[in-house]
Amino acid sequence: MKVAIAQSNPTIGDINGNIDKMIGMIDKSRAAGAELVVFPEMATIGYPPKDLLLNSDFIEALNDLTERLLLPVSHDIGILFGTVTYDNISGMLCNSALLAYNGDIISRQDKSLLPTYDVFDEARYFIPADTRQCMQFGDLKLGVSICEDIWNDKDFWDRPRYPLDVIAELALQQPDMFINISASPYHYGKFALRSDMIKNIAKKYHTPIIYANQVGANDELIFDGGSFCIDALGNRALQAKVFDEDIITIDSQKLMQGTYSSYDPNEDIAWMHDALVLGIRDYFHKTGCKKTVVALSGGIDSAVVCALAVDALGKRNVLGLSMPSRYSSTGSRDDAYVLAKNLDIEFRTYPIEDVFEACLRTFNGDSPPKGDLAEENIQARIRGNFIMFIANRENRMALTTGNKSELAVGYCTLYGDMCGALAPISDVPKTMVYELARYINREYEIIPESTIAKAPSAELRPDQKDEDSLPPYSVLDPILHAYIEENKSFAQIVAMGYEPDLVKDIIHKVDRAEFKRRQAAPGLKVTTKAFGIGRRMPIAQRWTGSII
Repeated sequence: MKVAIAQSNPTIGDINGNIDKMIGMIDKSRAAGAELVVFPEMATIGYPPKDLLLNSDFIEALNDLTERLLLPVSHDIGILFGTVTYDNISGMLCNSALLAYNGDIISRQDKSLLPTYDVFDEARYFIPADTRQCMQFGDLKLGVSICEDIWNDKDFWDRPRYPLDVIAELALQQPDMFINISASPYHYGKFALRSDMIKNIAKKYHTPIIYANQVGANDELIFDGGSFCIDALGNRALQAKVFDEDIITIDSQKLMQGTYSSYDPNEDIAWMHDALVLGIRDYFHKTGCKKTVVALSGGIDSAVVCALAVDALGKRNVLGLSMPSRYSSTGSRDDAYVLAKNLDIEFRTYPIEDVFEACLRTFNGDSPPKGDLAEENIQARIRGNFIMFIANRENRMALTTGNKSELAVGYCTLYGDMCGALAPISDVPKTMVYELARYINREYEIIPESTIAKAPSAELRPDQKDEDSLPPYSVLDPILHAYIEENKSFAQIVAMGYEPDLVKDIIHKVDRAEFKRRQAAPGLKVTTKAFGIGRRMPIAQRWTGSII
């Protein structure tokens, strides 16, 4: 039997559009000779739909459109797809995999393991499956599971999250192959982890696995796609594109016999770049906006964000703004101009000196400027007003340019450089920003080498450098990784070889900056723990842990 994996990019809530896309992919799969086409988790509505699921009209429309539009195209081909259904007994919602054929639903399997960690909150909406049964389609017995159901192999993980091993239970029924339909969000390194885990399961049960993953970005989450097949020996047989829609067709007999050649892709910084480009592109496309504006300081963060925006939206849709003050160096002004010229984007300069001087007179009266934090921040806030004015007037969405390292320790200004609709690199540590810059310059110089080489500075006071307030990023980033992503304690981080006073200062900075992050633009998640929906810390709290 020929089986197609239709790796789709749904828009949350666009039921008509998603089903139309599915129908188009079904037609292509049918033309390629497929007898069964497999779609990702919640292909009909997009993942995660969040509180749209609490709207009864939404669920009724989903059921109606699925029955009227999708089921009729299954007259000569099986369609296995993810959607949302009602439980027949309780009337509660289920995250379901449905198998349609000849206009009817011939089999159904609900999701058993409902994640509630990190960015997931499925127990808020769904009830878990109480039974797990293989699906029969033609001559094939299929062990179908949904995303998290495959992430609990006790032989792979040191500490499984759930007492139930869904795949082990399905394996007892001796399926010809496993199929897992997923909406598995991406983070750097996730592909290799996912691949190793699924290879381990295939080898353990001597059963091939088809893995169908969602692609695209929805708000903060990026889905890499990369759907693949693993044969019974644990070899990767075929793989779909990463960060793009795709259809791949496999011969189930060849997959079970293990006669496909093995293929293992290498995940590198290019994946991070492509993930961020997809995140920006889909955020704009799915919200209906085409154009952006980026504040160009001449620094590496704004340069990387602007280059990503051009790759995502096209150069004609990107506007770069230079807003120099008395503290802006000639080198930074020149770097901003050269970057815009290299990217061939529209570039404008709006000096903020007159407005800044007026603010100093207003706030200080006849007294001389104090040169304090308030005066530093007013420059950032003037720039925020400028960029938001342009965004409003010209129907653009502003991109903020702060990185994860800055956002973590509060080295950013509310209502200033934090103004914008999306924060593309807010989950990218500063050290990785440099890696991205070098990748962007891999063929020829786009970001000026002087931008990459110079010491980072906010340029809000004379001769200011980031390291006046922070340790070197090569020191700061590993501490932040340990504290934020690995949840290490003060004592554990000190045991890694860092000075206690330094660790204490960084932890205090992270904790005190929570109020800023709560008001920040949504950011694209590309690490194991991003600020946003996956990290829910209180603002008004006094826990200091083991710090004395």
